[in-house]
Amino acid sequence: MNKFINHIQLGYLGLLPFLACVGWPLLVGSNNFNMQFFTFYSIAILAFMSGNLWHAGQQSYRDAIKAILPILPLGFLAFLPQHITLAWLAVSFWLVLLFEKTSPQWQSYHADYQKMRFVLTSVVFVCHILVIGISLYPN
Repeated sequence: MNKFINHIQLGYLGLLPFLACVGWPLLVGSNNFNMQFFTFYSIAILAFMSGNLWHAGQQSYRDAIKAILPILPLGFLAFLPQHITLAWLAVSFWLVLLFEKTSPQWQSYHADYQKMRFVLTSVVFVCHILVIGISLYPN
């Protein structure tokens, strides 16, 4: 199978935990485990996406800042209410996409990959908004 197609499939498969964490409370009710799993999974994926901004051997100081800016405040966000942490994560996924789109490599990416990145970011953002709503109004 084409390597490019695998990347697209893996990208969409990465949405399943986000979607499951939105659907689970609708089926069985909200619980703390679901909220924590969603938050930790979101942090892991955001860190992975930010890490992809780091192009070894091509990194400028400005690019390094772009790679760490979305994940730098995560340690501090642990002390804030969960809905604030989730809001930062939601915005950070758009920030990573913006940084990726402004990189010189973006123009060399296949159009299907570029479309997939926008779709994934949009769905992840909506999932965050829904989970924020669930966390604020659990019943």
